[in-house]
Amino acid sequence: MKPARYSDRRGLTAIDGANALIAILVLVQMWLLSAAVEAALAGSGQATLPAVLASGVLTAVCAGLYRYVSRIDREMRG
Repeated sequence: MKPARYSDRRGLTAIDGANALIAILVLVQMWLLSAAVEAALAGSGQATLPAVLASGVLTAVCAGLYRYVSRIDREMRG
């Protein structure tokens, strides 16, 4: 078995970190969704628009991190 090169380990560390951040952001989105639904059911419709905007931002960040992970993976397999 060959020893892992430094760039391979660094790429895997970046992928692991990005995946952990994506998991945390998805959990925050789930919490945001539950809070928005609870507020809407309680009759407070003021919380829905900020929740939708924040969820959109979190989705964009997750998509950017996914593209980053895909690019690093493609370079490592390269």
